[in-house]
Amino acid sequence: MTDNSKDTDAPDRDAGRSESLDDIRGTIDALDHRILEALGERQRTVERVVRGKLEREDEIRDPAREEALLARIRQRAPEYGLDPYFLEQLFREIIRSSVRYQTHALVDRQNERDRANRIRVSYQGTDGAFSHQAAMRHFSQRYAEVECIGYTRFEEAADAVGRGQVDVSILPIENTTAGSINDTYDLLNDKELFVIGEEVLKVNHCLMAPEEVELANIRRVLSHPQAIAQCSRFLAALPRCHVETYFDTAMAARKVRDDADLSQAAIASAYAAEIYGLRILRTDLANQAENFTRFVVVGPEALSCDLQLKCKTSLIFATIDEGGALLACLNVLGDHGINMTKLESRPRLGHPWQSLFYLDIEGNREEPRVADALDQLGRKAQYLKVLGSYPVREGKW
Repeated sequence: MTDNSKDTDAPDRDAGRSESLDDIRGTIDALDHRILEALGERQRTVERVVRGKLEREDEIRDPAREEALLARIRQRAPEYGLDPYFLEQLFREIIRSSVRYQTHALVDRQNERDRANRIRVSYQGTDGAFSHQAAMRHFSQRYAEVECIGYTRFEEAADAVGRGQVDVSILPIENTTAGSINDTYDLLNDKELFVIGEEVLKVNHCLMAPEEVELANIRRVLSHPQAIAQCSRFLAALPRCHVETYFDTAMAARKVRDDADLSQAAIASAYAAEIYGLRILRTDLANQAENFTRFVVVGPEALSCDLQLKCKTSLIFATIDEGGALLACLNVLGDHGINMTKLESRPRLGHPWQSLFYLDIEGNREEPRVADALDQLGRKAQYLKVLGSYPVREGKW
């Protein structure tokens, strides 16, 4: 008689089957989704905390609590088989994001801005430009709808604020590779605009073309002058290639798509390549890996910032025409214990051989110490324009 029952001593074929790579990737995708859900729940909890802080006027930051949290993270990392340094850096970024959200909430409340409203932002460029990305990064968490309107030139974007076509404008002002962006400095002096915020964006320049092509076949590269300057070493190594400036990185990407010329490429962001359906040939083209651009947000009115917030103040001044005048002006800040984080000089138009000095200083113009220093500086300088005080954008990203 045949026994059709399962032989319990026989090996289980299913138990011995190895997990496929697709199965493992599916598990990772599910875990990533759970991480996103947890971060979303944390953000919603932060929003409840913010409402309580605003009602009680509590401090935004609690450094002792933050350091205690990071200490617990470092101690528990080995339990999960994780690197303590990696976890600490990760949670520092999470904390920075939380502080950023709380700072914006406090600023918006003090300046009577409705966080649920729509905001219109002008920038130089088109969809996919780095300025467009910076605008979305700065405002998307604060407003239900962010309408970004691109203009061909920096001046047009700035003038849109004065004409009431937009609420604010976002303009690049300095880059860690190419240095200062002089057009923006000149506009800050010429226009009746106030600096009301800043944003820092890590810039990853990519070379892109309509299809996959060999670099040796590229004869023409289009991009914005700043991007070209930041990628000068890479471009110098391209054989027989002509580099042409264009209004904007994203506009260059759009032209490469429209022309469909395989000997032509653009330097722009990966976001631009995605928008315009281009193939990325190379990434990370900048002369230095740590390539960041700082943007300023400008509006028609100055911002009021609570004294508990960490702020910086931007200003412009010109000295009288005598020896030691610049040092005398800077000593005013030093005598008040004020740290200067940026000093830039530009020719003063209409005044041959004179310069305008652009400064960023730590502190809020509403602080008595800073207000007194600015008052004394105004009496020593030939010309002074305070561009505004605004919250510091902490962290590199």
